Amino acid sequence: MNRATPTGRVAAAVAVATAILVAAPVISIISLAMHPAPDLWQDLMAYVLPRAMIDTALLLGGVGALALSIGAGTAWLISLHDFRGRALLVWLMPLPLAIPTYLAAYVYADLFEPLGLVHRTLAIWFPLRDLVGVLPNLRSMPGAIVVIGLVLYPYVYLSARTMFQFQSAEFAEAARTLGAKRWTVFWRVSLPMARPALAVGVALVSLETLNDIGASEYLGVRTLTVSIFTTWLNRGSLAGAAQLSCFMLAIVAVLIAVERYGRRNTTAEFSAESPRLTPRTRLNGIRGGAAFAACLLPVLLGFVVPVLFLLQQSFGRSLLANFDMALGRDAFNSIAFATLATLIALTLGFATILAWRWRPNPVRFIAMNISQTGYALPGLVLALGLLTPVLAIDNGLNAVAGWLGRSLPGLILIGSGAAVVIAYVIRFLAVPTGMIKAGFERIPRDYDDSALAAGAGQATTLRKIHLPLLRPAMLGAVIIVFVDCLKELPATLLLRPLNVDTLATSIYQFASRGSFEDGALAALLIVAASIGPVAWLTRFSDMPSGPA
Repeated sequence: MNRATPTGRVAAAVAVATAILVAAPVISIISLAMHPAPDLWQDLMAYVLPRAMIDTALLLGGVGALALSIGAGTAWLISLHDFRGRALLVWLMPLPLAIPTYLAAYVYADLFEPLGLVHRTLAIWFPLRDLVGVLPNLRSMPGAIVVIGLVLYPYVYLSARTMFQFQSAEFAEAARTLGAKRWTVFWRVSLPMARPALAVGVALVSLETLNDIGASEYLGVRTLTVSIFTTWLNRGSLAGAAQLSCFMLAIVAVLIAVERYGRRNTTAEFSAESPRLTPRTRLNGIRGGAAFAACLLPVLLGFVVPVLFLLQQSFGRSLLANFDMALGRDAFNSIAFATLATLIALTLGFATILAWRWRPNPVRFIAMNISQTGYALPGLVLALGLLTPVLAIDNGLNAVAGWLGRSLPGLILIGSGAAVVIAYVIRFLAVPTGMIKAGFERIPRDYDDSALAAGAGQATTLRKIHLPLLRPAMLGAVIIVFVDCLKELPATLLLRPLNVDTLATSIYQFASRGSFEDGALAALLIVAASIGPVAWLTRFSDMPSGPA
């Protein structure tokens, strides 16, 4: 359909407005950075930026390497091998995604502190030995790498599994014919063919690590994110924080470039002439048990241990019996913000893709691509970039009210929490946009042409054809965006109204006061809300094996 209709023009206008909304925080950050505070900038350059850049590089490299090794290794074992317990692992492996990085950090720091549960338990077994120097110090760079890597590896695992499952059998068979062993086939054939998926997974892990503030700050790693946070709040310098944010945006650009480089020549790595999939190799006895244990260990450390700790604290402290009404209020705030953001993001994403579907042109193509870049923006940078535009709108509304002789409304967007919702929409808009785009690509354009030939307008085609066929994609987008909003900490922490907390910020406040255990029930609610969507993501993940 290439005719310009009122419905199509509305969709196009929404698409362009959405692109402007997503681009506004970046433009604002760059604008703020161009008005530096010279004295502060010299101090930041000398004492803050060097360490922040080094810590950020070490954390990104360490977490990326750990997530890659766990995710690729377990995906290879589960996709190309069959062993007892494999079917259970298919569902268990992604579950650490339900644990936000900051929750994992709070749990493990509490477990391994000098008077924590691990120390007390080992002291019973080794009463005469000083265990303080023996137990690992998680408040360190290695501790942060391990903790964050254990909950983010599913990004690599899920993307790698998709690639391993659809690898053609002829490549591995050719390698074995030449005398290659199983590990040689893995290193020289399977792993290189999975390079595009591994690049995507590692890029997502790196972006999530860069977005983290709760885990890094709590474990004593002064990344760029933590440095931006302290520069803004402790030093009171928005311009200095914006300048540091420009370095973070540069890192984001590098990560995206590396990810796209890793996905280069994707089509050259698959054989369209051989649809036969690689059969799974049966592992029995010790080898099967070792494969099961190797895959189960990351799940135990990344999901089971944190959940058991939260359950123990919630029941041990009678947090359910003595329910705090403040927790109910925080849960309501979380649900309200997440629901509004989800509905708005779904609407904007749908309109953006619909505009491109109905009347493709360069402007709509650019708008569609810009709309999918918000996820790459760390929440803290997004909050910084939104602050100036949002305050400008609030001040404009007050000026208009004063000119009309009305009472000044105050900070409407900031004070009502609308700024939090806007931040959620921008950050997670890529999810509905991408999923709806993929859904539309499965709907033949012949359907649109047939509806047009039958005299149906765009609105009728949308209601009768597109919406029913897009329902699974839209439902998936709603679930993922809603849960991501519940877990989002950096943007919520900095844009929420005064005296308004969500579940995420409430947990952060407890941890900052050294009483994270009192927020265990709030943490458990976030985890419980996340388990269902994570399981939903894996429901079609296991493909039948090719014939042996």
